[in-house]
This record gives sequence, structure tokens and C-alpha cells, in this order.
Amino acid sequence: MPQAPKDLALTRGIRTTFGSPIFKDNVPTSDAIIVERVRKSGAILLGKTNTPEFGLGSQTFNPVYGATRNPYDSTRTAGGSSGGAAAALAMRLLPVADGSDFGGSLRNPAGFCNVYGFRPSAGRVPYGPTPEVFIQQLGYEGPMGRTVADVALLLATQAGPDPRTPQALAPDPVLATLTPDNVMAALSTNLKGKRVAWLGDWDGYLPMEDGILQLCEQALQAFPAFGVGVEKIKPPFAPERLWRTWLVHRHFLVGNGMLPFYRDAAKRALLKPEAIWEIEGALKLSGAEIYAASADRSAWYQALEKVFATFDYIAVPTAQVFPFDVREPWPKEIAGRQMDTYHRWMEVVFPWTLSGCPAISVPVGFGKNGLPMGMQLIGRPRDDLSVLRLARAYEQERDWVGRHLPRAVMA
Repeated sequence: MPQAPKDLALTRGIRTTFGSPIFKDNVPTSDAIIVERVRKSGAILLGKTNTPEFGLGSQTFNPVYGATRNPYDSTRTAGGSSGGAAAALAMRLLPVADGSDFGGSLRNPAGFCNVYGFRPSAGRVPYGPTPEVFIQQLGYEGPMGRTVADVALLLATQAGPDPRTPQALAPDPVLATLTPDNVMAALSTNLKGKRVAWLGDWDGYLPMEDGILQLCEQALQAFPAFGVGVEKIKPPFAPERLWRTWLVHRHFLVGNGMLPFYRDAAKRALLKPEAIWEIEGALKLSGAEIYAASADRSAWYQALEKVFATFDYIAVPTAQVFPFDVREPWPKEIAGRQMDTYHRWMEVVFPWTLSGCPAISVPVGFGKNGLPMGMQLIGRPRDDLSVLRLARAYEQERDWVGRHLPRAVMA
């Protein structure tokens, strides 16, 4: 099976640039764990899929390879940071693709390119090898595909413990045994009586481009057909508190990871402004601030436990804007509201990153502008299989991927 790992994943004998001119000629001597696993399963590596510099931002462009364009409108972005993977899937260049997700990087490009992107539960897919194995627990890898079954099958290859990653989960007894012969049966289940909590725009807190909420709500109208009820709920946690928590975690984890490049003047000159902003934010943090952010994250997890005591799933949009101009680094405003950071426009994904819960982006159709959009379906911690089953049931009702190919593919 042909594969092209994301250019953040190490590939033995194949250039891995991380989208950075610092690594434009870097050829690793070993593979990332997920690459090891697909190679072992017979994958033929054709190359790499594009990513923004060090995966920073949900817009895939970098000074090494340029920008990845949207398959449905080449003047627009494919999203990111797994934009190359999502675009390759939509264009039928790959059967399935891997990606990674810290700030929506499996979910955003899936929504922008009319495919499926699954961020697994924390620890489901081991991340590494990496020098730090305990603290780094918000950015990790997962599968993308044009069908839920394909996503599940790639996840079965990627998942499972590895001695190099001490926080990896034990194998899921169903996911671990998935094959092309049994995957449909494994994903089929009676969902009658299950309940979805619809958070939408968090009661007006999140600015949304016109048309996004309507597409998601139309998609949710399909859920009763397979027995699932939908109910709009009030935000279970203060979103401003979540935003502050996110900023500290992002600075601390991303900034410290890139700190060696910042300390080298020649390499610092090659870093994009967003990378420098994350690093300098990390340098200003105190231990007390990091601990307080972790306590806030814990409180959010505990609030979600109460939601999941009543509901089986949570649904929210995948993005707050439709795919935007590929020449624009990031949206500066949404619905008249100014965005104060390079990732504020993707605030809708950060709570679920912080939660560690499994989340899949499913297609919900196209806006009046002809551009795709997605919706996140979030499940209980470590219940990846249930999320995949809900997505499969929805896919049977609304197969946007199979029925809406990019014009270049139809030609």
C-alpha cells in the first residue's frame, strides 16, 4: 500500500524537514514509531506530505516546499498542520494518511478537505522516539481517511503500546484485531438511545463564519435516523479559563521543544515569528503558572466527566471559518472579531486537545461558497471505538466524501 508520512514524522532514508529550512537536507537514520509500524505492515513509502514549519498553525505553508492548496478551490488553504495529508486523500493520491494533532491538526484539514481525521485518545498511538517521554502529552499522531473504515484500519496499525513510550495505552481488544474482512462488522452497532450534546459556538463565545453552524446542525438532523438523540447544552466550563490554560500548555510544550534553535543565533534567524513567540512565551512562564494551568486542565476534565454522565458524545464544529485564502498566514478576524494570536481562530478545537478524549472530524457538507466544512464528534476518554462507530453510522446517512469529489479528480 502506498504511503507518504507527514513531514513531521521521521522517515529512515527519506528527507524529513519539519517544514523548516533548518532541516531542509535532513535525512534520518531511523523511523518514527508509526512509520516503523506501517513499513512492517507492507507500506511502500512514496515521499512525505507537507506541513507548516514545525507544525505551527492550521495553514500548511513553509519556506521549503511552499503552500498546500485546497482540492476544492486551489486559491484556498487545505488547513493544517496535516494539510498535505488531507489534500492527498481528497485528490486520491493516497488511500489513507497519517497526521499529528496538537491544535486540531488532524481535524482542521479533514474538515477543510472533505475527509475524516481522527485524533485518538491520549496514549492510544505511541509518539516517538523522542528525548522527552513524560511531559509531552498533548500533541500526538493518528489516522486520516476517506471512509471511517479506512480510518479504523490505519488506527489498528498505528495503535498499541511501545516500551519507548511509558504512557501508551494497552491494546483495545476490538481495534487490535481489525482487518478488512471484519472492520464493517466491528463498526456496526445499535446506537439507539445514545445521546449527543451539541455545544455549537459555546453560547456565542466563539465567533463563527456564517454558514458553519447551519451545516453542522443540518448534519445532526441525520442522527435520529440511527437512533441517536441530539440536545443543545450550555458550556460546561468557562471558555476564557480554557483559553488561558491552552496558552500556558502551548507555550510550555512547544516553546521548550524548540528552545535549542532559539539559542543558536543562526538557527533563530530561520524561525518564523510564530515559533519565536511560542519560545519567548515559554521563557516567561513560572513553575507556579504551569502548575495552575495543569490544575485548570484537570478541572476541565472533571467537568467533562459530569457531561459524559448524561451524554454519550459531544459535537462541535471543526473550525470557525471556511478554508481561507492560501496567501493569508492565518485569519485576522472572524465575524468582525479580531484574532489576537496565530491560532485563536481555531479555538474550537483546543478544549478537546486538553481533554485527551477521542475526537473525529466528519464532513458536514459545503457552504454557499462551495467550500467544505466538518464537525467534531468527541467521546468519553479511551472510548475510541464508540466514536468510530458513531462516525460510521453518520457516514451511512451522509456520505459527503464519496458523492462530492474535487473537480480535478472527476476530470
